Amino acid sequence: MRSSSNNKRDYYEILGVAKGATPEEIKKAYRKLAVKYHPDKNPGDKTAEDKFKELGEAYEVLSDENKRAAYDRYGHAAFSQGGGMGGAGMGGQDPFEIFREVFGSGGGGIFGSIFEEAFGGGERSQGRGADLRYDMQITFEEAARGCEKEISVTKMETCDACSGSGAAPGSSVKTCATCRGAGQVYVTRGFFSVAQACPRCHGAGQTIEKPCPTCSGAGRFEKASKIKIRIPAGIEDGSRLRSTGQGEGGHRGGPAGDLYIVIHVLPHDIFVREGNDLYCEVPISFAKAALGGEIKVPTLEGQALVKIPAGTASGKIFRLKQRGITALNGRGIGDLHVKVYVEVPTKLTPEQRAKLQAFADSCNEETHPEEQSFFRKAKEFFR
Repeated sequence: MRSSSNNKRDYYEILGVAKGATPEEIKKAYRKLAVKYHPDKNPGDKTAEDKFKELGEAYEVLSDENKRAAYDRYGHAAFSQGGGMGGAGMGGQDPFEIFREVFGSGGGGIFGSIFEEAFGGGERSQGRGADLRYDMQITFEEAARGCEKEISVTKMETCDACSGSGAAPGSSVKTCATCRGAGQVYVTRGFFSVAQACPRCHGAGQTIEKPCPTCSGAGRFEKASKIKIRIPAGIEDGSRLRSTGQGEGGHRGGPAGDLYIVIHVLPHDIFVREGNDLYCEVPISFAKAALGGEIKVPTLEGQALVKIPAGTASGKIFRLKQRGITALNGRGIGDLHVKVYVEVPTKLTPEQRAKLQAFADSCNEETHPEEQSFFRKAKEFFR
């Protein structure tokens, strides 16, 4: 570890990387630790807050090629008064730019508004609310026919009493006198300055004269909401529906986020779906397969009759047109494919066994042509 006049920790040690780490490794290490120690995840934890600021300072230097070179040569002295590097300025990469790159700068993810809440100012303080995800299970029939569901979601809602401003009715919201609405202040360290959240308004850029009694000045409060969701006919497993404006309420009156419903379709006891087509297997008796006849098969609308020709082999597939799933866009209906398999009797009475044996004894090449053909080929092969 380098010695320093102000006993600062080594920047590489702070980020937990080796001196020869690549820029990508430094960025990855910072991202992981910054999320861990972010004030939003550690409210009221002074130690975490200090570590978060320390991470920002280390990342700002090591993410900039010129500053990193000076630091590798002179250590912390490069950025102190009279140090080997001289004034570094603020030309390096914004240490919080990584949040905008990874999570987006307007909400939408778990940490989508980290930058806006903690370091944004002016218009950025009116951030869009976070998007939410809801996993919903529906039955196979509900997916095929469509349905309407009502769900309960507990989320942060914009306060109606103050319209999200956080100020009590009749009072005003003023521009912060310390940061003049920027939401951040600059602290001079040697020849360069570091931006940090304004200590007076905590990054909001505004101060509230009299907090709203309903939301205690937050502009939002947690509330359980009932939301109706329409599931369109033909929806598939894993599909995602979007309910605009049903996410969390925005910050300081900003727009609400969206609610995304992920659909999970329960498996069916009979049908298997492939695209808009349905598939099922139906057993038939040996006699029905040999003599032919009609069988009843299930469909989503009820039962249908299928004609079985005499001599139907096990595995034969019959197609019932437009008995499948209605396409999601409403254009067309899939088919139902019915695969029959011959059920071999397992328990026979003495009389049935005798009759079946007599039938077997009377069979010839014409009765089972495929069987006789196979054995002729096998005989030729073994010759």
